[in-house]
Amino acid sequence: MNQLDALKQLTTVVADTGDFRQMVQYQPRDATTNPSLILKAVQKPEYAPLLKDTVAAHRGEPLDELMDRLLVRFGTEILSIIPGRVSTEVDARLSFDADATCARAERLIALYRAAGVPAERVLIKVSSTWEGIRAAERLEQRGIRCNMTLLFSFCQAVASGQAGAQLISPFVGRIYDWYKKAAGTSWDEAAMAGANDPGVQSVTRIFNYYKRHGITTEVMGASFRNIGQIRALAGCDLLTISPELLAQLAASDDALPRALDAEAARALDLPEVHYDEPAFRLTLNQDAMATEKLAEGIRAFIADAEKLEALMQTA
Repeated sequence: MNQLDALKQLTTVVADTGDFRQMVQYQPRDATTNPSLILKAVQKPEYAPLLKDTVAAHRGEPLDELMDRLLVRFGTEILSIIPGRVSTEVDARLSFDADATCARAERLIALYRAAGVPAERVLIKVSSTWEGIRAAERLEQRGIRCNMTLLFSFCQAVASGQAGAQLISPFVGRIYDWYKKAAGTSWDEAAMAGANDPGVQSVTRIFNYYKRHGITTEVMGASFRNIGQIRALAGCDLLTISPELLAQLAASDDALPRALDAEAARALDLPEVHYDEPAFRLTLNQDAMATEKLAEGIRAFIADAEKLEALMQTA
């Protein structure tokens, strides 16, 4: 059994890509997308027609509507391949506007329904800002399931769980990137690998806390830089993995033991905590890594959304 097959026995494997043709060989249950992945896909010859066809069919509509139609077009193509759910992201420019986030999420779900896709097969990705978390709370109450993205800190995870979000996506690789850059020449890659990786430690803490306190929000590790990070989180509810790393796992026959254990987590002594808005904002502010990576991530997704819009204007 290769490591990918072994991982599937412990964790739900999710494909992190807009290149849906790559998914077939790895047979993930779910898939995640974001503006950066869609931008990368539409610049490939085999996917460029999706952009052109979408624009041609809806020429004259506002750019934000064309964007949503393109995202849903990719999502429906992906859902024709996988048996589970696809995650589709709300425009990052709405990260600090709960009302606008809700409206955009509802439009995405309406577009999916019009394409014959039931709401339960879609997760709406929402930035893990205070406003995004409040939007997710309202959306969940309306039957729209949310995937909390750009999540880098424990307080974001706790607040998302309090809000009843369906799923969170803590970003392992981006946390790792920040600590590695901060350490500079003193970074010891071997010493900081596996369970000592700061991104792995963040997800492990969140996973254990959720299981200890019966929080039903799913934990999906995301943004991996190497398969060592993935192996160190075997047993997590879900892991969303790029095709490149899925290929590396499929090529390895090494043993893959369980790293995270929900049953063991229930016996841990982990005090329960709650965050209101002032406590959330203060705690996030005091975490330099999470504050910087959240802001950086929002800016990056906005930049890629603007690039997508530019391509649509010339299609």
